[in-house]
Amino acid sequence: MGQRSINNVVDATNYILFELNQPLHAFDLARLRGPAVVIRRAKAGEPITTLDGVARKLTAEMTAICDAERPTIVAGVMGSAESEVSEKTTDLVLECAYFQPTRIRRTRRALGLASESSYRFERGIDLLGMPDAMRRAIELIIAVAGGELREAPLDLWPKPEQPRTVFVRPARVNHLLGVDVPRGDVERLLSAVGFVAAPKDERLAVQVPGWRPDVTREADLIEEVARLRGYDALPDELRPYRPGTVPDAPPMRARTRVREQLVRAGMLEARTIPLGAPDGPDAVEIRNPLSAEESHLRSRLLPGLVRRVEHNWAGSIRDVRLFEVGTVFRTGRGEGGRGMGAPEEWTSVAGVLTGARRPGHWSDGDAKVPDMDLWDLKYHFELAVQVAAPGAVVQALQDGVGWAATAGGVALGWAGPLEADAPRSAAPLFGFEVRVSESAPERPRYRPLPTTPAIVHDLALVLPAGVAADAVAVVLQRVGGKLLEHLEVFDEYRGPKLKGGARGVAWRLTFREPTRTLREAEVEKVITAALKALEEELDVRRRES
Repeated sequence: MGQRSINNVVDATNYILFELNQPLHAFDLARLRGPAVVIRRAKAGEPITTLDGVARKLTAEMTAICDAERPTIVAGVMGSAESEVSEKTTDLVLECAYFQPTRIRRTRRALGLASESSYRFERGIDLLGMPDAMRRAIELIIAVAGGELREAPLDLWPKPEQPRTVFVRPARVNHLLGVDVPRGDVERLLSAVGFVAAPKDERLAVQVPGWRPDVTREADLIEEVARLRGYDALPDELRPYRPGTVPDAPPMRARTRVREQLVRAGMLEARTIPLGAPDGPDAVEIRNPLSAEESHLRSRLLPGLVRRVEHNWAGSIRDVRLFEVGTVFRTGRGEGGRGMGAPEEWTSVAGVLTGARRPGHWSDGDAKVPDMDLWDLKYHFELAVQVAAPGAVVQALQDGVGWAATAGGVALGWAGPLEADAPRSAAPLFGFEVRVSESAPERPRYRPLPTTPAIVHDLALVLPAGVAADAVAVVLQRVGGKLLEHLEVFDEYRGPKLKGGARGVAWRLTFREPTRTLREAEVEKVITAALKALEEELDVRRRES
């Protein structure tokens, strides 16, 4: 078996280890102090020198096999030389035990000591096979070393352990596997690997052998049937199923909402690795990076998507619409904002847009499909904010090139143009990124169609340099109050007639009173008040024709 021979007694116990998968230990009775064999919890710091010659310290979580004074075996792992069988041994004590697998695994890891015994105890041995292993060891030792049995083996198990019986229903086998398995096949397959199956009403009473501690319930037996019958015999088509009643976790529901929204908008999902070069001061460094280019965890999703766009450009693919929902990281702060804490992480969604606004069509003729611009970006950004950060407000940036999403004064997202290594044929690249919230957006509420007519006014304004259209909208909505139902920009003018960087912006205002017919005089009064407020607050005036 490739094992080093020690002496006839120890070789016999090692032989049983491989023959029956049962570790045993033989003590020299004369070297036991007491004499006694005691199994107990080890004491913290209790010393023992194992058979490999290393002095070790035990902990209170370990189990020790001792004589009346000291530990002689680290239970389930390795013995010591204190009671080892030698050429002078004349009387033996044989020990055969079952130990809790998890405790042996923890002991082995704590000591850094693996053995043939620990390998088996960690995985679970035959709890019911110890009497047979003891009888076989006695026979083998008498055969190779002589001697006689002085006393019958003593069973110190707290209570008699009976074979476990698990009931399996043939109908349940068919339901879980999706195929009809005859009852006789179930009995035959289980009996072939040591189970004892007996009919009982509409079920099978299956006696589980001691060497299968992993089989504890009906589903385990059904898994055995599937494995023995052959997984290739199971159908591979999807069949009707009963939906579960347990809802998905809130983070998963939030990710699903975002994905569905952006896919409906015509974007494709990408999946990039969360590693890259440092993209900010808060990037989390990896201790054992695979390469210098992937030495940090990402703190944003956009750099990875930009690399995907560059990859598509290199393959002569000009029109790209990608998004990704993933986890981003940043360096954590210690208590009170001092020192370094555990890395922080959260879920974000990011998207990139470049190329034609829509696919070409034969009816276009020689006309070229226009490329996407900032307004296409704003549309997709608002869609993402709507489901990723419910309640957030989208506002234009101060420079007028891009937008930000905020809630309660906290920045949650950004959208704007991006820079990339672009070929000459590439269109401008735009992108956005939003932090995903677990809170669900409010459900749409029913609102009946209006029954009163609306009054629509077009209002052309001159905005000085540095005044954003969003600021004008805030004033118009405040002054218009409940009467102003809707407003939108429909035109912008820049030209020599407007000096000093000013521009003309035309608004379409829709007024309505839901309970009665609105009068023109009331609307004119509101517009006059709005023009006055705009001139006083923003120096915005009405543009003369």
